[in-house]
Amino acid sequence: MKGNDKIIATLNSLLADELTAINQYMVHSEMCANWGYERLHEKIEKRAIDEMKHAEKHIGRILFLEGTPVVSKLKEMHIGSDVESQLKNDCGEEMNAIKAYNLAIKEATEAHDNGTREMLESILKDEEEHLDWLEAQIDQIKQMGLQNYLLGQK
Repeated sequence: MKGNDKIIATLNSLLADELTAINQYMVHSEMCANWGYERLHEKIEKRAIDEMKHAEKHIGRILFLEGTPVVSKLKEMHIGSDVESQLKNDCGEEMNAIKAYNLAIKEATEAHDNGTREMLESILKDEEEHLDWLEAQIDQIKQMGLQNYLLGQK
């Protein structure tokens, strides 16, 4: 089915966001593993895998719309040098993703592309869950202090 060129461009932009997030989260996950924070490593690695699944959905949808998925473009990554900056950087990425998905949903709705809209709404829900978890971690650091927080991540 030949899709709307603007929708395909938006899906490719979101795909670049997802591919960038995968890389950022994998680096953060491995840094946490290297520091001995196994719980954080596993949680962040799972989030990277979630983003891989999102990228896969974008690629499938772009192909369905007879577009060409662009997998060679990444956006700027924000690698944190410590756990707290990693969480804050990832929080910023998720906030940006939520904003981008809301705009894309509006665009798909206006283009009467309900299949794309439904896919985007599903991914938006995941991104909101990611943000909720990140905000909870940042709140825990504020409440108990970084050292106590990190003790619970072994």
